[in-house]
Amino acid sequence: GAGGWSPLVSNKYQWLQIDLGERTEITAVATQGGYGSSDWVTSYLLMFSDSGRNWKQYRQEESIWAFSGNTNADSVVYYKLQHSIKARFLRFVPLDWNPNGRIGMRIEVYGCTYRSEVVGFDGKSCLIYTLNQKLLNALKDVISLKFKTMQSDGILLHREGKNGDHITLELTKGKLSLLMNLGDTKTHPSNAHINITLGINFTVDKHTHHFHAKGEFSYLDLDYEVFGGMPVPGKSGTLSRRNFHGCFENIYYNEVNIIDLARRH
Repeated sequence: GAGGWSPLVSNKYQWLQIDLGERTEITAVATQGGYGSSDWVTSYLLMFSDSGRNWKQYRQEESIWAFSGNTNADSVVYYKLQHSIKARFLRFVPLDWNPNGRIGMRIEVYGCTYRSEVVGFDGKSCLIYTLNQKLLNALKDVISLKFKTMQSDGILLHREGKNGDHITLELTKGKLSLLMNLGDTKTHPSNAHINITLGINFTVDKHTHHFHAKGEFSYLDLDYEVFGGMPVPGKSGTLSRRNFHGCFENIYYNEVNIIDLARRH
């Protein structure tokens, strides 16, 4: 379209801030220069925030990533984000611009409303989900969640079956461990995340480790799943002292929203 944003002064203290009105999952951005002008930005940073006060910089893997911008006023430069941003506010911060013009930007943001379900745990509570045997798929189970913790130790997830099969995701001194028993009497520790096929994909902060568990069977025979703690053997309704203290966001088991399901029942 015509026009665009062009500040009165072109320096590295300028930014364009966008309020999306609600928390949104942003998947791509696109820029142009100012319409019919010599004003365009050749590189910029992308910042995001939920409050409009505390800001984070978009990162590609572990490095800070500056976006390459435009080389003229009219061509559209489109970027599909490698990992989406969940935020209400965005800031485009120009780093460099056409030396024969000024800062000038037209911007499009792509995404959709982000649905967030959050549940808190106080170290004495848990969420139990009984697995629906009709919906179980022995070839592949997918579990995903986000968490914030108040303590460096705690059990995030424990799944168990009547025959002794179990899998436990636990924080120990700030490090994640995945412990599992797949039909033998040994536990197999791993510093990796969950997906059960014939092997396991363990993903933390978009870094995935692939491995295979040794056991008598190629799948786990499980009856229920506990989030935030682990039952004490022989004591129904009692949880171990290593309960999780913090909150979970968007717990999904094979595309079932566990938090939403718990609230509706």
